Amino acid sequence: MKTSQRLTIVGAGLAGALLATLLARRGWQVDVFEKRGDPRRLGYEGGRSINLALAERGLHALRQAGLEDTVMAQAVMMRGRMVHPQGGAPMLQRYGRDDSEVIWSVHRGRLNIAMLDAAEAAGAVLHFGQRLDGVDFGARRARFVDDAGDPRELDFTTLLGCDGAGSGLRAAMAAEVELGERFEPLGHGYRELEIPPAADGGWRIEANALHIWPRGGYMCIALPNTERTFTVTLFLPLDGEPSFAALPDLAAARAFFAADFADALPLIPDFDTDWTAHPVGSLATLRLDRWHLDGRAVLLGDAAHAMVPFHGQGMNCAFEDCVALDRLLAEADGFEAAFAAFTAERRPNAEAIQAMALENYVEMRDRVDDADFLLQRELERVLADRHPDHFVPRYAMVSFRRLPYALAFERGAVQRGILVEATRGRTRLQEVDLDFADALVRDRLTPVPAE
Repeated sequence: MKTSQRLTIVGAGLAGALLATLLARRGWQVDVFEKRGDPRRLGYEGGRSINLALAERGLHALRQAGLEDTVMAQAVMMRGRMVHPQGGAPMLQRYGRDDSEVIWSVHRGRLNIAMLDAAEAAGAVLHFGQRLDGVDFGARRARFVDDAGDPRELDFTTLLGCDGAGSGLRAAMAAEVELGERFEPLGHGYRELEIPPAADGGWRIEANALHIWPRGGYMCIALPNTERTFTVTLFLPLDGEPSFAALPDLAAARAFFAADFADALPLIPDFDTDWTAHPVGSLATLRLDRWHLDGRAVLLGDAAHAMVPFHGQGMNCAFEDCVALDRLLAEADGFEAAFAAFTAERRPNAEAIQAMALENYVEMRDRVDDADFLLQRELERVLADRHPDHFVPRYAMVSFRRLPYALAFERGAVQRGILVEATRGRTRLQEVDLDFADALVRDRLTPVPAE
């Protein structure tokens, strides 16, 4: 496809900045319109969480944009989950075999700033304080409004929607064509707190882990920052008992933490200030039947498939979208063909990781300290060692490889069945019939495809 045409990206968040970089490096003329101010001048306006989990899919995309070294210099390695059971000693559950299979905690604001710099360096033109206010798809004219309410209209060739779960472009498209949009609230919310550095400037708890305090239907997690702080997030039902509705004031919140997260509360000396300053955030899954309007507009990232954050793959999936769209725009014959191919390739994978993210919430809050789960995890590692070409743990397929999410979801279900069947009635790994488990692997699993 000719790159002399000008592409208009709506949204300069992580996906918009990465897509702008990739397309500009390929030779496209790119404009990016962002409703917020420039965070490089005004400071970062935090979104959902200042921490994000970066895995291989996201790293691959950053490599394509020449950003890996810049980002990794500010990342903190997380080897696994540090589980804090109520009344028990913390235990580390590794994500992978060793330190070659880890994920990374990155700061959303700093990452966004680095990517905006990269987009400009690649030749993209960034426009801040410009909110999409309407689109005339017939005339191919878009209307933007600045912070003072002053309008600006421009002609466009095509619009690329990277403007998040509350996408203005998606709303404009929905006025033209049925998108099959469904928002599915989780019924749980979140609130953020912070563990500061220790008095000597060091870490208060293990640095290289994602900490989890599982409590059945709810949980706390903590992710490390390079400043030796941790961002703590409480995930809790919105209603019922316990719930955010059942914590009407600061005294109730502190009493709840003292009872259910007794070992975490002393780590948060500014609990009162944090609780008061940070509102409850919402969690939902967004599903669309249609992602594009012929060749005039397409949605990607959270604008097309927002998901709950419990697999740490929202950013990684959005970055993978950007790499795929960049490739297809170069290969396809026209925008409509590129957008149709993009939707066909990415929507099944987005739906798969959305499902896995919902499943992972249950696993993190309910199962990480469950005896059956721990036994199955032990067997999973054994079978992965015995059958490396056939049995790859689902988490590894999602986080350390770039196999399609849909394939990881499908194979993961088969592997889960093998683990359940082989451990049924057993309490220790030594009791598991490994010959039987081997036979199940050979019978039910084909070799893992190359990426």
